[in-house]
Amino acid sequence: MSLKDIFCQDKAIAILQKALAAGKVPHAYIFAGQEGIGKFTTAREWARLLLCESSTIENDFADSCGLCRSCRLFEAGSHPDFNPVYKELLEFTRDGKGKKTPVDLPIDVIREFLIEKAPTRPTLSKRKVFVVSEAERLNEHSQNALLKLLEEPPQYCCIIMLCTRMEKLLPTTKSRCQIIRFGPVAEDRIIEKLREMGAEEETARYFARLSQGSIGQACRWAKLELADANLYQTKKQLLNSLVKYEYAGALELAQWLLGESKKIATIWADLDEATSRTDINRRAQTTIVQIIISALHDAMKLNVTPAKDIINFDQKGRIQKLAGRFNPEQAAEKIADCYRTLRRIESSVNEKLIFDQLLLNLAASGKIKVY
Repeated sequence: MSLKDIFCQDKAIAILQKALAAGKVPHAYIFAGQEGIGKFTTAREWARLLLCESSTIENDFADSCGLCRSCRLFEAGSHPDFNPVYKELLEFTRDGKGKKTPVDLPIDVIREFLIEKAPTRPTLSKRKVFVVSEAERLNEHSQNALLKLLEEPPQYCCIIMLCTRMEKLLPTTKSRCQIIRFGPVAEDRIIEKLREMGAEEETARYFARLSQGSIGQACRWAKLELADANLYQTKKQLLNSLVKYEYAGALELAQWLLGESKKIATIWADLDEATSRTDINRRAQTTIVQIIISALHDAMKLNVTPAKDIINFDQKGRIQKLAGRFNPEQAAEKIADCYRTLRRIESSVNEKLIFDQLLLNLAASGKIKVY
């Protein structure tokens, strides 16, 4: 892959190209946008171009050559001047052996794999590039530790921070970086990609809409489906249950969801060995909650207008019944409950309590509220 192969991010890539053409590549970027829309892919290909020894220019578009020693090493994953920084590196810090991967990006990783490495000159190329994944997980101490490097970086250094939640970054961090915003990927492009992977048309369309423009997320769900995780069938069963379940059945439904979440996580862990099991569990739980949010959102839309492009187009009858249970205000309240659940998942609250509370709050009676 190269920069020209990245789709639906023309504006972001145009900003990068303009800076390169002017000889004014910033020392630090923030690539901002939802997860799975191409931020890491763009950062990787931008790094490949910055490190390339014989970059090409065609129709005013610069790209890596793919043939030089730098490009060959980059493709092999062994370029000495390309430095991905992610929280799983904690295991390789001086005092990190055996430590469990945390929720936040540890300050030890930032110190040892970014701050301490940045001052050493490039080994092969004219630049060194660092790509920090999940920058929204940098706590205040980690961001403050980065400030001096962001204020006085080596001339050859380029830092790219990938961020899904800009409000998590300190103003001092944001002010020292060029912010480039990435938009959602078009639904038809996501469907096309999932069909290429082997997904059925209906499944591909559902995952594309559920992902809200995140091609990375949609591809992960499609891989789960192709690995017999039965995520699509779980979604159908869940919507059937939401239409008819009562308060008395909330805990039973919560227990079923917990079991489905664990099954999904087990298969997910086999497909993604590089990610910690804690994060895999969190992603599986989040997927279940996103399915519930999509159903409530569809129901709210149908109560207001005869929406054509609902996410759960394949179960429109069920959504209509759900719309009969919750008026728009009630649906909005239930959606807010779901987002509070997502924050609890991020905080690693006991997974059984998470689903118990969510399903109790989603019970039929609008008067029932559990805290």
